Amino acid sequence: MTDRVLILGGRGRIGSAVANDILKHTQTDITITGRSPEGSLSLGERVRFLQLDLGEVDKLRDAIAQSNLVVHCAGPFHYRDTQVLEICIDQGVNYLDVSDHRSYTQKALNLHQQAVEAGVTAIINTGIFPGISNSLVRQGIEKFEQPEKIHLSYLVSGSGGAGVTVMRTTFLGLQNSFEAWINGEWRLVTPYSDRENINFPHPYQSSGVYWFDMPETITLPHSFPTVKTVITKFGSIPDFYNHLTWIAAHIFPKWLMQRRYMIEFLSHVSHSMTDLTNIFTGIGVAVRAEVTGTKDGQTVVYAATLVHENTAVVSGVGTGSIAKLILEGKLKHPGVSPVESALPTNLFTEIMQEREIQINSHWVTM
Repeated sequence: MTDRVLILGGRGRIGSAVANDILKHTQTDITITGRSPEGSLSLGERVRFLQLDLGEVDKLRDAIAQSNLVVHCAGPFHYRDTQVLEICIDQGVNYLDVSDHRSYTQKALNLHQQAVEAGVTAIINTGIFPGISNSLVRQGIEKFEQPEKIHLSYLVSGSGGAGVTVMRTTFLGLQNSFEAWINGEWRLVTPYSDRENINFPHPYQSSGVYWFDMPETITLPHSFPTVKTVITKFGSIPDFYNHLTWIAAHIFPKWLMQRRYMIEFLSHVSHSMTDLTNIFTGIGVAVRAEVTGTKDGQTVVYAATLVHENTAVVSGVGTGSIAKLILEGKLKHPGVSPVESALPTNLFTEIMQEREIQINSHWVTM
């Protein structure tokens, strides 16, 4: 019997990339959903479209009941409740999402025990960052006798090939200060502060990144309790976008940045700007994951890097590859878990090699 995957928000850039990866690497049938009619959407023979608003609970429940796996791509997740995940747990259906905000992550993790009792594998924060980035960290952590510090740096060119939703996520992330795990305690950090110039692989080289609130800021300290510091920083190409974002974070009044109309305005203006700059910068992504710790009596740094020409596509790879493992029965991890807790390094290495995603790494002695 053919597996069926339900992709909520499957017409968006990220959802489409997830669908393409699953179609390429499995024989699964896919149902993708959207709030508006299908229109001119081109669907293959293994894909069908379902018009669905997440507020239509009965229709949503029926769609989940007919699926072996649900992939939630309907962001932004700042506004989402855990209704989809709760229905999956009630119906015993495995679950993935591309969530990228700590508020949703915390709510989802609260359902861990219910998922364990239902035997449901629910993996949250899949994609590129968070997602593949978390697995790069786990890979590094396992090389140390005593890991102490994690430093994650992300860089995106232009729009990254994503839609307006990702722009909304960026500006929503500027609204409030957030807690980060620094030197063994939770400290309040201002978003888009403390610029660092990080050496990324070609073609990015030295580029600026800033503090940014990501789910891994809270999941990594719990997944790896010996680690005393977790830093998550993000930057854009071209660099003037960083300066504009800094102004939005530090100069614009907080009350204005917390208005939805302002977020919508900034998101659409930014996306229109990237339509132009994408021509010159491309839409790629670079990730650098550094783990510092003790190995053979020395303090050393393990650095792993990944570059891809299309941010949305590699996000789809991160989620689609985990979907394949679940559908094949290779990955069973009952409960609600972030990627670094659920995905063993051997399976991560396997799916990256299968998709020809190149990861480079090196050691630095302190």
